[in-house]
Amino acid sequence: MSRRGKSYQEAREKLDREHEYSPSEAISLVKELKRAKFDESVEVHVRTGLNVRHADEQLRGTVALPNGVGKDIKVAVFAQGDKAREAEDAGADVVGADDLADRIREGFDDFDVAIATPDLMPVVGRLGRILGPAGKMPNPKVGTVTTDIGKAVSEAKAGKVEYRTDRHAIVHLVIGKTGFDERRLLENYAAVIEELIRAKPAAAKGRYIRSVTFASTMGPGIKVDPSRTRDIVEELAAA
Repeated sequence: MSRRGKSYQEAREKLDREHEYSPSEAISLVKELKRAKFDESVEVHVRTGLNVRHADEQLRGTVALPNGVGKDIKVAVFAQGDKAREAEDAGADVVGADDLADRIREGFDDFDVAIATPDLMPVVGRLGRILGPAGKMPNPKVGTVTTDIGKAVSEAKAGKVEYRTDRHAIVHLVIGKTGFDERRLLENYAAVIEELIRAKPAAAKGRYIRSVTFASTMGPGIKVDPSRTRDIVEELAAA
């Protein structure tokens, strides 16, 4: 196992590794302990109590982050005719049909989100081995296969992000940048928690949110009290 660098070790020593911080305390620590010269991403990792081997305990959806993620989201749209023009008017970065599929097969991947109209899903479906592992496959369950192309593009550009549990029942999301002020990060985190609670599968048993961890791209993990699911932003004013 590779040894962590000196700056990482110093940052980690400033934490109580057993303590579960309040969300506002954890955000302050993430910003304080950032190590890189670039504007690091702020990640949240939520471990759930779901048994993801059961189909009725799968968790997947989208959440609109009120303050975005701090980057320009590039959107690729599979559409033609009027829907292609609608996508372009809404700000899509690249629009096409078979020609776009050919570009992706040739290695084009300079986009974060792919959206498609239902009629072009036979074309998109043949890209499953490329788009699937990259997490970019359009899916009607998360609103990326739709006839309302303009709305889907606008929401994606504004900061609507997809989430899903991995095979360990953990949800991983970026909620902003270390350059964000604390309130913007807390508002995004509150939106994530509200959405996960809203989307809780009916079949879920036992404790639903087991643990929460914050981390910047280069920083150590910071434990967050998973019971703090309400009045998250109001905590900042109180602190």
